[in-house]
Amino acid sequence: MRYCLQLQEEEIEVGSRLDKCVSDLIEEVSRTAVQNLIQNQKIRVNGRAEKVSYKIKGDETIEVDVPDPVEVEILPQDIPFDILYEDSDLLIVNKAKGMVVHPAPGHYTNTLVNAIMYHCKDELSGINGEIRPGIVHRIDKDTTGALIICKNDHAHRLIAEQIKEHSVTRKYLGIVCGMVKDDEGTIDAPIGRHRNDRKKMGIDPSGRNAITHYKVLERFQKHTYMQFQLETGRTHQIRVHMASKGHPLLGDSIYGLAPSNSEKKWKLEGQCLHAESIGFIHPNTGTYMEFHAPIPDYFQKLLVNFSSSS
Repeated sequence: MRYCLQLQEEEIEVGSRLDKCVSDLIEEVSRTAVQNLIQNQKIRVNGRAEKVSYKIKGDETIEVDVPDPVEVEILPQDIPFDILYEDSDLLIVNKAKGMVVHPAPGHYTNTLVNAIMYHCKDELSGINGEIRPGIVHRIDKDTTGALIICKNDHAHRLIAEQIKEHSVTRKYLGIVCGMVKDDEGTIDAPIGRHRNDRKKMGIDPSGRNAITHYKVLERFQKHTYMQFQLETGRTHQIRVHMASKGHPLLGDSIYGLAPSNSEKKWKLEGQCLHAESIGFIHPNTGTYMEFHAPIPDYFQKLLVNFSSSS
């Protein structure tokens, strides 16, 4: 695929490096991939190959040749997973910590998609393509809890429409660092791709609107147990919103604090965040259904530990 970028000073950061400029303008191509393209002379500035460190002046024409992606066959795998509910249209899964939802470059096996392909055979929606069959929404690798899988395109379209209209009820439980002062509240702050790290998200006035409602369930000496309800579903939304308030999720290696000596002994594997419940109108029966995923053992042990220490 070829991109032709006609730069204008008001749209880019004059003086930025070539690799940063291109990765900012073409979000689907990572900065590392851009650097490789530059080194292989697949990116030209005003018709000339330049170095990664080339400084943008603001009036250039940049041509980018991105090789067509190599087709990868996603195979079913007999991987055990927890099913909360199943019928001919839907599968409600309690996703385990550490399980990636769908395949991605460099990670084509041992995902939830591989597991549900084995379980459901050919009964999965195809709207999101061969690499994401059945997937209508997702949760992060280290977040546990309830997730909807659609078995046919009819169910997929109707569930996706409810998500778009913000009518799906999604409640999360989380443990954050520090003592949250207000008993409840709403964080209304737009989220966009981080300017310096494309793998991260951040509060961005020009980003997509993001709204999180929260409630304090219990306060401990150095942590707070909370419930979150999503009105929107942006990437890393709860994690970004709570970090912006100075209360990152416990164990969050991307947006959180370096673990204290006492926290290291818990050997946490990512953020303490659990998608506890999900509610929606069933695409065929028209009735409201709500499912609850039990709190994982590691999370429950933390709550007991904090409660006994308070």
